[in-house]
Amino acid sequence: MADIKSAFEIAREKIEKLGEATEDEKLKWKYMPQGEQLAAKYLKEDINLVAEVTKFPEQAKKHIKQGAAEVLIHNISLPKNDFVKNTNKKLMEGLRLLKSNRAELENVYSRIRRLFDHYAEQGEQQRQKAYQSLKNNFEVKARQAVQQQLGSTLGMRIDVERLPQFQMEWRKLMNEMDSQYMVHLNEYRRELLEIL
Repeated sequence: MADIKSAFEIAREKIEKLGEATEDEKLKWKYMPQGEQLAAKYLKEDINLVAEVTKFPEQAKKHIKQGAAEVLIHNISLPKNDFVKNTNKKLMEGLRLLKSNRAELENVYSRIRRLFDHYAEQGEQQRQKAYQSLKNNFEVKARQAVQQQLGSTLGMRIDVERLPQFQMEWRKLMNEMDSQYMVHLNEYRRELLEIL
């Protein structure tokens, strides 16, 4: 029975095994959140990102840039509308200011742009076809249901696009179609995180 340890004792032993944090780890814990806040400020207030980074001590800049870059990278998303397109542009410009390996960065950016172009062109055509097909299927089912109940659909106009079931199915279909693009975008995000 003497071998039974409390949760506190187990936790204390685990902490002791971890050892003391290195100076770099302490700097990272302190400055990465400040970098994240800096990125949020850059997006909201249009501050000069480079000027803000230079205000920090030299040993902190690496962690400031890393925290800011993670926020910018995480916010890059599929260009579903003009607002998102403009936000993506600003995010990518911010990363250009933080990353020093421009060649690698531009390589990933070119693949992201191709993905976004495909999403906007062929993806839009696919979404329109899928929407029309879903709408047609719902109209057929709705007409059949009305005909079974009333015996006739003569002169009836059924607006299936307003039905909650239609909206739910459309969102589900959109998510499935977007998930194919998100696989690639997430891969590009990982690559951006690794660039110095």
